[in-house]
Amino acid sequence: MAFPRRPSAALRYVIPAFLFAFCFWLLASPSDLTSGVSSIASPWRSKQSPGKHPIDRLIEAAEKDFAEKLSKTSRTLSEAAARYRERRGRHPPPGFDRWYQFAREKDALIVEDFWDQIYHDIEPFWALKPARIRKDAWDFEMRISIRDGKASSGSDWFWTTIWLDLIGTIEHMLPDMDLALNAMDEPRLVVPWEDINGYMKKAAKTRRMADAKSVVSEFEKLAAPGQGLDQHEKTPEKQWEGEKHYWLIARRGCAPSSPARKAAVITDFDTTPLIKSSFALKHMRDGFVANYTLSTDFCHQPDQQGLEGIFVEPLSVSATKVLFPMFGGSKLAVNNEILLPAPMYWKEEERFMGSEGADIPWSDKEDMAIWRGVATGGHNREHTWRAFQRHRFVAMNNATQLALAENGTSAPPNFGLPPKEYRLAARRHSRLADWVGSWSSVALTDLMCDYEDHEPNQCNYTSPYFSVVPGMPMAEQFHYKYLPDIDGNSFSGRYLGFLRSTSLPVKATLWREWHDSRLIAWKHFVPMDTRFGDWYGIMEYFLGDQMSGIPAHDEAAERIALAGKEWAARVLRKEDMQVYVLRLLLEYARVSDDRRESMGWVGDLLKGET
Repeated sequence: MAFPRRPSAALRYVIPAFLFAFCFWLLASPSDLTSGVSSIASPWRSKQSPGKHPIDRLIEAAEKDFAEKLSKTSRTLSEAAARYRERRGRHPPPGFDRWYQFAREKDALIVEDFWDQIYHDIEPFWALKPARIRKDAWDFEMRISIRDGKASSGSDWFWTTIWLDLIGTIEHMLPDMDLALNAMDEPRLVVPWEDINGYMKKAAKTRRMADAKSVVSEFEKLAAPGQGLDQHEKTPEKQWEGEKHYWLIARRGCAPSSPARKAAVITDFDTTPLIKSSFALKHMRDGFVANYTLSTDFCHQPDQQGLEGIFVEPLSVSATKVLFPMFGGSKLAVNNEILLPAPMYWKEEERFMGSEGADIPWSDKEDMAIWRGVATGGHNREHTWRAFQRHRFVAMNNATQLALAENGTSAPPNFGLPPKEYRLAARRHSRLADWVGSWSSVALTDLMCDYEDHEPNQCNYTSPYFSVVPGMPMAEQFHYKYLPDIDGNSFSGRYLGFLRSTSLPVKATLWREWHDSRLIAWKHFVPMDTRFGDWYGIMEYFLGDQMSGIPAHDEAAERIALAGKEWAARVLRKEDMQVYVLRLLLEYARVSDDRRESMGWVGDLLKGET
């Protein structure tokens, strides 16, 4: 909804009050989520300034954010410790000096903000008894154990072996501990918001700076798993839920007052989904993502329950309300796993990284967007596939389907046409389909059909809408300038490979990963709303529209692509994963220690500059 530029004095207060009340009603109305009608409301908060594109302002803001982040770089141990205390409210953990030295040896950039995810993940555990944390960890079937500086595991599951390899590179600096691991693509912990809120309040009371002279600076030794005194600790029984409609599980992690908790539950996915861009206003500005972190939080976006496969029916579901120290590679905003770098990032598999071709000069690339992928996201079925994100993205890049929607021949089966407020030239002149077809190469390589007896590359219910094409190695995709990144069953394993290339990643996700606090949207990558309504606007900004005289911003695209590549080579290396995991596990070992509130590293306070 566009706001008037200069309301009269009498209306200056009445109009905003009315608009606020109307928007509140819109967000709270259960019927909006069950009507089954595609509805794209205006994502605009204010009219665009003449002569300046909204993306120009977002890029400028990102540059300032990046400069501010770099200004916090710590260059001495005492400086790093001081910044830790200022940001965390505690002394650094024992071994912080060894961690700092290791980070320097690995030429890691030391910015305290880089480790925010660690403290987001660990903080609730300060509310649990250390003995309970330890027992829950060693009592889990999939785990890595560390004793006397040696990491081991009884599991040969391929993710476990990769994580074991990563931890093995730093095992000599680690205290004794046990790590429970998530063996699934999907996250498993969804502790109710009310419980987490209580844990966080309790944890806050433990946040203090112990007297430096009384601080304990060594970790305790642990008995073999199941042989210590904590074997007698009573821990809550974990009831593993298998509810296929994951939205019913996931939304309990949102606040009771949130739209996700209050909205009606969608149960009919056999119609064109509701696409309500008004729910995106909280993280958008002038139609484009302005707060990337908030955009990955679905709690203010209840329409996501009908737009993401994870919420409709994941491939596997095994969830619990009980908080315990489980480690995983990715999670939604409401999940409570402790994040490690994803296994494919550490292993650097060719199919995910595609290192060959990653250095192709920008000027040698095709001025197009490329995407190839399998129709994943969960179990897409005859009556639910319209709610899956990959199907939606492919359909809205299909010139034939766009043309049918544009000329009114047939309604889009699973997407909506872009709002008029984007002022797309191709949309105004009724040639959106031709324009998109000129630069988009987006297709599925496998329909993942739910029927068992179907022909290869055919599906009873989706073949009328999608043509299957051969896969394309990532090395070949790097010949294209624009690489949209669309999640599958969970996070996209190709993201790091995209960042390390000279192409421009356009990232749409609801998933959180270990590296999120290191990357800045519009500086290192282009963020996209997971409804994809801003996709055409993003591409018009970068590609322009020659027939309508819309200028391209090719240099801006190249600048972001190369900045992302340079930054990934600086802070997303395997060495950076080692530094991250070492710090994470020092914090985890402390919160699991019975003496944790008096533990820390205070060498700088006792001896001065180190």
